[in-house]
Amino acid sequence: MKEIFWRKLVTSESRSSSDKMLRSILSAASFFYSTAISLRNTLYDKSIIKTVKVPAAVVSIGNITTGGTGKTPLVAWLCNYFTGQNVRTAVLTRGYKIKNDIADEPAMLAKASPNATVLVNPDRVAAAKRAINENKAKLLVMDDGFQHRKLARDVNIVAIDATEPFGHEKLLPAGLLREPLDSLKRADAVIITRANQNSPEKIDEIKKRILAIKPDMVFAAAVHKPKYVKLIKDKQLPLSQLAGKKIYAFCGIGNPDAYFQTLKDMSLNIVGTKVYNDHHVYTNEDIAAIYEDAQYKKAEFVITTHKDWIKTALLCTEKFQIPFAALLVELEFMEGQEKIIALVDKALEKYV
Repeated sequence: MKEIFWRKLVTSESRSSSDKMLRSILSAASFFYSTAISLRNTLYDKSIIKTVKVPAAVVSIGNITTGGTGKTPLVAWLCNYFTGQNVRTAVLTRGYKIKNDIADEPAMLAKASPNATVLVNPDRVAAAKRAINENKAKLLVMDDGFQHRKLARDVNIVAIDATEPFGHEKLLPAGLLREPLDSLKRADAVIITRANQNSPEKIDEIKKRILAIKPDMVFAAAVHKPKYVKLIKDKQLPLSQLAGKKIYAFCGIGNPDAYFQTLKDMSLNIVGTKVYNDHHVYTNEDIAAIYEDAQYKKAEFVITTHKDWIKTALLCTEKFQIPFAALLVELEFMEGQEKIIALVDKALEKYV
């Protein structure tokens, strides 16, 4: 089952007989997934499976739903803040779907936080030891670390997307939840991302739901603020240059709707869109098809995400009359930034 079709299936309310049958099959599969997850968490909770503690402050940035909660900008912000405080920092990432030694998220992190060391290794414990021994790291930021429990952490931060906070209340593959909501008891803090894409009332509802699970949860809220547009050869274009232009947008990320909403919030004139699976590996044929559709719709710019740009920039050569570009965004806190910094500072006290 293709990811785009699956995502539409589990997030829609279609009542067709075929969709209902498929959802029933996914619900049955979800039971086995839930059983496996519950057993694994119980083994860790009861210390039957031991965690490994390393001599550095470990901060996990993760989520409880699949794809697109904004972990990468959050990891970059955390690294940039603490490297700015002269703290030796390393990112531990598993490098999802690496091909030809290139993975989209590690490459993004390396560019977005140039003063931090980025280590790609599915074995987070081995990566942590290497960061400490070779790079003298004092702060280890574990990207997508909430479910990777082998490496003990000092601070557990969970990113929850305001547009899809609870994964449609069902575990994979019947919904988007990677773990039951009760797993949030393990978290020290929740950062509600894309908080500007939901109403204050809905944000309060999200907080109340989480507080019912863990009454002392620390909260912060953040937005993904567009900064500028990046063209081929690293040329930068101010956002004002997109005003009044016809834009064609494409992406291959976990939450494409949130990306397109960001473009709409910028009051851009979107004349066409194309969605690929998360972590899609683009080909020359893909780019040619995007360009052909954009040309047909008389677009003046083709815009994608930074994550997709990492994999398409070399394919988007200057042979095209319509320029290809990436929208660069940065995490900006609406509230709670000082609380997150305080949690990490406390974890660092015995190492720096």
